[in-house]
Amino acid sequence: MSNDRKRDSAEGSSRSTGEPQQQPQPLSRYESQKRRDWNTFGQYLKNQRPPVSLAQCSCNHVLEFLRYLDQFGKTKVHLHGCVFFGQPDPPAPCTCPLRQAWGSLDALIGRLRAAYEEHGGSPETNPFGNGAIRVYLREVRDCQSKARGIPYKKKKKKKNQIKPNNEAKSSKQSS
Repeated sequence: MSNDRKRDSAEGSSRSTGEPQQQPQPLSRYESQKRRDWNTFGQYLKNQRPPVSLAQCSCNHVLEFLRYLDQFGKTKVHLHGCVFFGQPDPPAPCTCPLRQAWGSLDALIGRLRAAYEEHGGSPETNPFGNGAIRVYLREVRDCQSKARGIPYKKKKKKKNQIKPNNEAKSSKQSS
């Protein structure tokens, strides 16, 4: 064994016993998805002809990306001419296209908007926060709602309500 190897192994052993090594915390599901989405969007921009840099990215590129993603969607969106238009549970298959669900696109934009700012972009120039993106998402939501016969209802924020469990316990004990 050479002197360099002996020194390296000795230094390595003293380092491992002397200081506690910190492992990076595993990313949360949200953070992992945000990173994956950011990388996917970056790859999409690189694959454009000519390639688009992040500095050149506009809301039009974001809209094109959202339309591109539709080809990988899993939500059946019935067309106006389809006999199942407006039916939530059609009795038979049809040839209507599969699209990205509105909720998935909405969550994606939220993650990409956050990732853009984490990567040094300013909130004022964030293409994911542009009004055109909000309009597009609203149109997708309304279109899918009508086509699938499932009305969209905005969820109300839940207030923290404390339910008295003591009453339920005492009634069970008395029986």
